[in-house]
Amino acid sequence: MVVNVNLQKAEFVRSAAKAADFPRDGLPQVAFAGRSNVGKSSVINRLLSRKNFARVGAAPGKTTHINYFLIDSRFYLVDLPGYGYAKVSKAEKERWGRLMETWFADNGLMTLGIMIVDARHKPTADDCTMAQWFRESGRPFAVAANKLDKLRKSDVAPNLARIRETLELDNSVKLIPFSAEKGDGRQELLELILSHAEETT
Repeated sequence: MVVNVNLQKAEFVRSAAKAADFPRDGLPQVAFAGRSNVGKSSVINRLLSRKNFARVGAAPGKTTHINYFLIDSRFYLVDLPGYGYAKVSKAEKERWGRLMETWFADNGLMTLGIMIVDARHKPTADDCTMAQWFRESGRPFAVAANKLDKLRKSDVAPNLARIRETLELDNSVKLIPFSAEKGDGRQELLELILSHAEETT
């Protein structure tokens, strides 16, 4: 476990629109991916105990570049563009897709992947594609099932089982029930992130 990481010492570093913009300074990079309306920014804000650190857009699909946040000068949180949002042009979707493919193709970048899905719903075809990208990267990844607070307790276990089955997650992939609203799952996800950040520093 990484000790004495100051999560309050978090700064936005850059928005990357092309491969030349990706930081390559050897620091661990923890990547977050999820559908445009899944609450990715809210998950990041909850992890850092900050209200509006990662921008929470009124409309989904606001993250159109790869955004880098440096945490305590120790590791990066990498906010990948949200996917699956219908109200952007085909050309814009293709540009996002190419940017993501470029990022994933460089296996020197990602230390750990965090994929965020909606705990209430069966993962979409786009979610399955994203999970496949994480698998093919050869890097460890975990799935956070956000919006847990919107589920009845009796629905949690079957919904998590459906997510695991739909995304074809083997037992090595952690599936963490999470609530950006209430904070459920924060400690488990944070410990996972910090343990991977430490292994590579």
